[in-house]
Amino acid sequence: MATVTPNVRGVETRARILGAAVEALADGGIDEVKVARVAARAGVSTASVHYHFATHEGLLAEAFEQSFAIAGDVRTNTKYGGGTALARLRRKVEASLPLDAARRREWELWVELWLRAAREPALRETAALVYAQLHASFRALLDEGVAAGEFSVADPDRAADRLVAAVDGFGLRTLLTDPGMPPERALEQVWGRVQAELGGAAG
Repeated sequence: MATVTPNVRGVETRARILGAAVEALADGGIDEVKVARVAARAGVSTASVHYHFATHEGLLAEAFEQSFAIAGDVRTNTKYGGGTALARLRRKVEASLPLDAARRREWELWVELWLRAAREPALRETAALVYAQLHASFRALLDEGVAAGEFSVADPDRAADRLVAAVDGFGLRTLLTDPGMPPERALEQVWGRVQAELGGAAG
């Protein structure tokens, strides 16, 4: 039988604790990520949680980062199947909005991170990291389209800023089931922003 070294065991325990925190976050939001509850989910002691994560804020930040990494294909992936950069950009916009139950749950976590990071500086780095990844994914698609001659975008970096802002704004209204912004209208509005950025190439 192979011998498990203490270091390997520690890595596995830490991963189990983090996995339990991610599950707690998905099941009940921020308020569910309590040390005692995470310890119970992971099958470890609270002392073990404190050993691997010095602070509750640190555990919460990593749980958020892991959650968004798992959902990376939704908000930060640039692939979205084959085809032109324009076709992939369309699929990315659709996947970035809360248009179905799974996307709505991811958006709920995203909004929770906004609110908590506004009050807790320790989480602002996590929020900034997620935004940087989201911006980079839009920028990458814009750059591909420009290189392929599909798009005409003078400043892809600033254009990506505006697309992220459009997704955030219209997506939030959809999440809140604002009667003035049903999902199909949110998609139409964001795609209109894309058309403006691409000089009509998204028609």
